[in-house]
Amino acid sequence: MKVIITDDEIQIRKGLRMKVNWEEEGFQIAGEASNGVEALELLRMMDIDVVITDMRMPMMDGIELAKCCQKEFPNVKVVVLSGYSDFEYVRGSLKEGVKDYLLKPVAPDELVEVLSKIRKEVEAEKLINAESSRLRRLVHSQLQEVQEQYLLYLVKEEWLELKMVTERLCQLQLAELINETTEVQFVTVEIREGSDNPNRLKELWLPFQLLCKEIAKGHPKTYSFYDPSYANMIHFLQILEMDKRDRPLRLVKEIQQTVKKLLKLETVVGIGNVTSGMTNFKTGYISSLLAWSQSQLGSKSQVLDGSNVQEEVFEFSPEIERKLTNGIESVNYEAFKENIYVLLEGNRHLSIMSFTFAANRVLFLLGSLGKKYNMETNDFQKVMWNCQQSIWELNSQSKVIEHLLQLAKLIIEKVHVARYSNGKLIVASVQQYLNQHYASEISLSMLSDLFHINSAHLSETFKNTVGQNFSDYLVQLRLEKARQFLKDKQLKIIDVANLTGFSNSGYFSTVFKKYFGQTPVEFRNSLDS
Repeated sequence: MKVIITDDEIQIRKGLRMKVNWEEEGFQIAGEASNGVEALELLRMMDIDVVITDMRMPMMDGIELAKCCQKEFPNVKVVVLSGYSDFEYVRGSLKEGVKDYLLKPVAPDELVEVLSKIRKEVEAEKLINAESSRLRRLVHSQLQEVQEQYLLYLVKEEWLELKMVTERLCQLQLAELINETTEVQFVTVEIREGSDNPNRLKELWLPFQLLCKEIAKGHPKTYSFYDPSYANMIHFLQILEMDKRDRPLRLVKEIQQTVKKLLKLETVVGIGNVTSGMTNFKTGYISSLLAWSQSQLGSKSQVLDGSNVQEEVFEFSPEIERKLTNGIESVNYEAFKENIYVLLEGNRHLSIMSFTFAANRVLFLLGSLGKKYNMETNDFQKVMWNCQQSIWELNSQSKVIEHLLQLAKLIIEKVHVARYSNGKLIVASVQQYLNQHYASEISLSMLSDLFHINSAHLSETFKNTVGQNFSDYLVQLRLEKARQFLKDKQLKIIDVANLTGFSNSGYFSTVFKKYFGQTPVEFRNSLDS
């Protein structure tokens, strides 16, 4: 790191050079200045990290220099040297861009302490800035973002029609996931930090996400995604090949080494069971979370491989899912409760692992229904988290069931309110559903089945509430999404058409021009002008 020493007395500058071994402390004295004006000239010519300046100097003093640095070079750290008479003034100037201060005569150990503190801070800031700027430099693919969102949908939410899912996977260039014989494995990675700085994980979350995306790109047929339900975690889905079954371990090794080297963070990794077929994605995802949940507390890096567990896992059939969903949608708490007890308590031969799998599948189902009815509030998330904690801890089966029933009751109450809100809450839920599934073949009859409401009534209520009919609203929504995709130059016009639910690029261009007065090509070209 480069330092400028600024003082109007040459002997003081020489003395500071001799007080510490600058190179040993990680610094290089890049220049000297006799006042603030000269120091600013050097700052404009060189890439400087730290300025050590005297308080009192001709032409421009240390405080004025600090103010100028704060405006022109906000990343430069300014340390002011002062006498006892200036002490209170300098201390008050910490808000003016002064990072720290030292009393004259400067003691070597105090100088070393300040330099050490600044070095750690500058290194952390440089890392964060470098990763953030790299993220900005990379063209973040709109396609990649939607792929990640859809992967989360596949592993967490209620599927209405398998046909819609397969069509969407083809649109998102994820057709390889459709094959029922394709084997996949989920990997869950959590970052942990051992220092006493609670904000450090938050500061390094963006660089961690970026690293995970870049690492995934380097591993063929590997996708990363983020689940808001689990803090400080990124999840990976890897498509396996028969001759490369060690790929997850190679992925894990690279993640742990890279995160440790660049971010100085520890990682706790859960490797899930190998599964095949989209209908088993939820089970595979839960198995990686279950493996992670067996980790020890603390900041030590760990790898927990649950893929070697051969214990039979309880089957969560579509029939069970349908019964539980109908209990919620029909506002029948007793029916839901009865099915939960049959599922989780009626079978006394359930192992702990099987019970945990089944309980998590119920939790995912309830989370999906809560999202469908716009229940993603802090209070709802808190109940979800408490429920999740009780599943991981598994101190008591009855406690887990109690939490699940509490969550179900909240959702049923919201569904009941939605049914008697003159349709406004139902319409809001329909709009949210459309925002997520706009590219699929969606009809009013399908939505009426999904939200348990008469299609003619839904059509009339939608128009009265939104101000336009359902089909016009959907087309407009698709076109707005298309404008976002068009900003990504990596996507062809036909790709954008497919991603937004239009059958061909010609029809897409016609409708786009009708709404916006420009063809998709003209709109894209206008972005550069």
